[in-house]
Amino acid sequence: MKKKMICTAITALFTLFGSAYAQQTINGAGASFPAPVYQNWTYTFSQGSHGIKVNYQSVGSGAGFNQIKAKTIDFAGTDNPLTLEEQEREGMLQFPMLTGGVVLIVNIPGIGDNELKLSRQALANIYLGKITSWDDPAITGINPGLKLPKMKINVVRRADSSGTSFIFTNYLSKISSEWAEKVGAGASVQWPVGIGGQKNPGVCNNVVKMVGSIGYTEYTYAVEGKIACAQLENRAGVYVKPTVETFSASAANADWKNAPGYYMVLTDQEGADSWPITGVTYILIRKDCPAETKAAIKTYVNWCFTTGATAAQRLNYVPIPENVVKLIQSTVLN
Repeated sequence: MKKKMICTAITALFTLFGSAYAQQTINGAGASFPAPVYQNWTYTFSQGSHGIKVNYQSVGSGAGFNQIKAKTIDFAGTDNPLTLEEQEREGMLQFPMLTGGVVLIVNIPGIGDNELKLSRQALANIYLGKITSWDDPAITGINPGLKLPKMKINVVRRADSSGTSFIFTNYLSKISSEWAEKVGAGASVQWPVGIGGQKNPGVCNNVVKMVGSIGYTEYTYAVEGKIACAQLENRAGVYVKPTVETFSASAANADWKNAPGYYMVLTDQEGADSWPITGVTYILIRKDCPAETKAAIKTYVNWCFTTGATAAQRLNYVPIPENVVKLIQSTVLN
């Protein structure tokens, strides 16, 4: 009897202290654009002494938005930002997490990384289906030193609802009136040509498999996959390579204080050093998010903005500047 009482007491103590130190879990899903750094962040943060475990599933911006709307996750990642009006209608709060670059990856025999140059018009016409061969004069004329083959261009694009597609098609709409009129910008559009791939890895896999192909993806996927990128002509008429420095140059003049709901699109920015297809990836949380969950998200996000910034830079993303972090902390994460 005495043994039974002791065992019962010990069990009660374990239950008490176990619940006191139980790890809180917050679940997120959405954009594949920031997935490489989000995977690093969630793992490293969850191993710490915060008492919070974070999960993130890379399912695409569209799917992430649908899940946060349905209240099946605690936060969503998206590269397709909501306007302030949309946020209010959906009962959402939005803030930026990272800046990065959407790059053009190619698989052309004999052409290495950053050797091919693509003008604004040539890029738009490739995705409109008007330029169909790599030896087209519109391409060879700006690449006199390259031996471009007489080879069909296999266009690759996203098959799912994608924030990366929103960034890319937003850019095409700015540089091509024909694209703007016929296709437009969006997470999911009626593509004139192309083979679809699921999420950024799917696009990369298709480009790697198909000789003569071109696709768009977030820069880290290209680096990790060792896939050749193209130089692009920016708004200043300069051909620039995709680097953290050129992404940073695009984001340098972003006026977040005067961006209602933190809505910002950084494509086609001015400046000789600016990468033309730079994007911002965001976090969405619900306004009716439970206080305990919001506090856990706040702890995690503040860690990402500070301690996690080093990992973000290592993975070729641009962290949010400190003054913008403080603005976010005083407005959304207060």
